[in-house]
Amino acid sequence: MDTDFPAAEGDPGEPTGDLAPREDESAGVGGRFWQISPDLLGVLKADGYFERANPAWQTVVGWSEYEVRKQSIFELLHPDDRERTRSGFEHLKQGNPILRFENRYRRKDGGYNWFAWAAAPLGDAYYCSGRDITYEKEQAAELAARTIERDRVWQNTRDLLVVIGADGIFRSVNPAWTDILGYASEEIIGRSFLDFVWPDDAELTQRGLDTAASKRDLTIFENRYRHKDGTHRWISWHTSVEGDLVYANGRDITVAKEQAAALAQTEDLLRQSQKMEALGQLTGGIAHDFNNLLTGIIGSLGIVRRRMATDLPEDISRFMDAAAAAAQRAAALTHRLLAFARRQSLDTVPNDVNQLVIGLEELLHRTLGEQVELATILAGDLWLAMADANQFENAILNLAINARDAMPDGGRLSIATENVHLDQNYADRNDEVEAGDYVAVSVSDTGVGMPPHVVARAFDPFFTTKPTGTGTGLGLSMIYGFAKQSRGHLRIFSEVGKGTTIKLYLARATLDAIVAVDVAESEAPRGRGEVVLVVEDDTTVRHLIIEVLRELGYQHLEASEARTALPILQSQRRIDLLVTDVGLPHVNGRQLAELAREARPGLKVLFVTGYAENATMRGGFLSPGMDMLVKPFALDALGAKIREMLTR
Repeated sequence: MDTDFPAAEGDPGEPTGDLAPREDESAGVGGRFWQISPDLLGVLKADGYFERANPAWQTVVGWSEYEVRKQSIFELLHPDDRERTRSGFEHLKQGNPILRFENRYRRKDGGYNWFAWAAAPLGDAYYCSGRDITYEKEQAAELAARTIERDRVWQNTRDLLVVIGADGIFRSVNPAWTDILGYASEEIIGRSFLDFVWPDDAELTQRGLDTAASKRDLTIFENRYRHKDGTHRWISWHTSVEGDLVYANGRDITVAKEQAAALAQTEDLLRQSQKMEALGQLTGGIAHDFNNLLTGIIGSLGIVRRRMATDLPEDISRFMDAAAAAAQRAAALTHRLLAFARRQSLDTVPNDVNQLVIGLEELLHRTLGEQVELATILAGDLWLAMADANQFENAILNLAINARDAMPDGGRLSIATENVHLDQNYADRNDEVEAGDYVAVSVSDTGVGMPPHVVARAFDPFFTTKPTGTGTGLGLSMIYGFAKQSRGHLRIFSEVGKGTTIKLYLARATLDAIVAVDVAESEAPRGRGEVVLVVEDDTTVRHLIIEVLRELGYQHLEASEARTALPILQSQRRIDLLVTDVGLPHVNGRQLAELAREARPGLKVLFVTGYAENATMRGGFLSPGMDMLVKPFALDALGAKIREMLTR
């Protein structure tokens, strides 16, 4: 062991003589305090050896009093502290007290503790007290390191750092303000944030500062600050508060904002392009199908005209039938288009879906053929569902035909009904779906199935996997439109080689009435001279309706629009029924009906419509004494509807 002082003569060895501790030593040098003090206490001699040492030495550094007394203080000191301590000891030996002197003493385990010493001379000895300040030193060192790190972050970070008062006055800003916004710190400190925030964001920022100052930290608070060049920068802020000061970190997100705006613009252009592509596909499909249908109509009528000119009427009925069939297919196509566009007129009322499926079984058996087995699995406690019965039956029939075509070698078609509840989590994951109770109808086949890319496009208009000429590609899109217009939902589950299930969800009815199915008469009943006012802006349609009325024995009045119809309605002339188109110019048919009933309370009204924005759902459109007939309609159906309304 190195020493700066000469060792005492002889080896002290075991405690003997004066070096041996005596039980009564403590009585004359501090009494009880000497024994219990946590500080190191000792009586130091001029040669650098302790004459006495209290028990704290062993507690704090591990050395017993005997071990302390046998070693010079310079043997226990940290090498780096010896010269400085020697100078301090010389100062003490000159009779000067020491109030605080710091150095490190070696512990018995080899480590070092920091001590703060106070010492005073008394006679030829020096009374010393050393307080362990190791923890304080470590804390100070850690604080210094953190301060250096903080200063480094403050100076070098690319984010805006700011200390701002609740009054909005900047107290301190870091150098990044110069790099990001162009202002030197002295141009900002002492000024209000209102001098720098973008004018449109001033009110928003004031509310944000008030929130932050009320000890509610802001997270991802975005606003714009004005750059010194007059442009703006988007900043995303995070805050914390201490006392009356708000500490904020702001990240420049201008580039991200510009990229997001550019992406949004690109997505908008893409959506527009997709819309145009879909429109092109839609119009192309319509043109293809209608051109074929019109060719059949125009060609058949042309041949009829030629036969009539040559007095050879024997083939007229065949070509008239062909023209009528083509016209019916055209009418069906327009209905499908309206269903796809969710603009068809629906008679949406509470229906027993099980009864509708049972009523379709015979037709389905004939349609599917002998190779396809039909199974119905109907829930016993099925709720009533809000649906248009005719459109529902058309949808199930279309699904059955698609399933049959997917099973060229035969298979099994199952139709199942059940009550289901779609919760909010499901609704959040699926667009245009409301949480609630639904009646679900599943149509499942054991056919070829569809790969994912076909499933993804299955509802697109005119998309079909069938050969050209064998399908319009509107079937599933029509069913999808019917489901959505009925406030329902449609899902496809398919796996190649295993089959397909299409699940139609219809909203549960809140009413308990079941609409009875009307049985159409084979021949339109005749009138008894009742007066019918016909309001239709299309001359051809108006004349056709009037001709039917004449044939069936009704009297008629006519008008091309509401303005010419109102004087008739407000006159004293007899009118038993108003037949009006919904889509009239100036004043629509529904508004005309209201005006008519002001003059003639209880007047019955029959709406005829090809498409009307507000007439797509009967509930809420029709009042008592009103009904609707969808164009195109058979003339006998018109006569039957008029008779039914007049005799209600």
